[in-house]
Amino acid sequence: MRRFRVNVDGQFFEVEVEEITADAAAPVKTAVNPASPVTASAAPKQEVAPSKPATNGNSNGIYAPMPGNILSVKVKEGEQVKAGQVLMVLEAMKMENEIVAPKDGVIDKIYTAAGQSVSTNDPLIAMA
Repeated sequence: MRRFRVNVDGQFFEVEVEEITADAAAPVKTAVNPASPVTASAAPKQEVAPSKPATNGNSNGIYAPMPGNILSVKVKEGEQVKAGQVLMVLEAMKMENEIVAPKDGVIDKIYTAAGQSVSTNDPLIAMA
């Protein structure tokens, strides 16, 4: 250990300096830059695609437009419905899709129930 007297801006300091051997690493002081704060941005607003009737070309039948699970059936057989009225809700890829009436009419037959899985083009409802 060696002692030195150091002058810094007119002030004297006594310091002790230790000699480092070849097998010991010298301590290194690194500067730490503080991270800038991150502000949470609002999640992008999801737009809901307008529902279109899932008729599959048959004017009296409503078919599954995609595979998924029926979450709820909003109508009963024999019920009078208006064009655009929600008949059931189909969940596909974590999205809820409303199945709507393509025209005014009466629900003739319901082929599925809440909790059932359907494939593309499976019949859902027949209208009279």
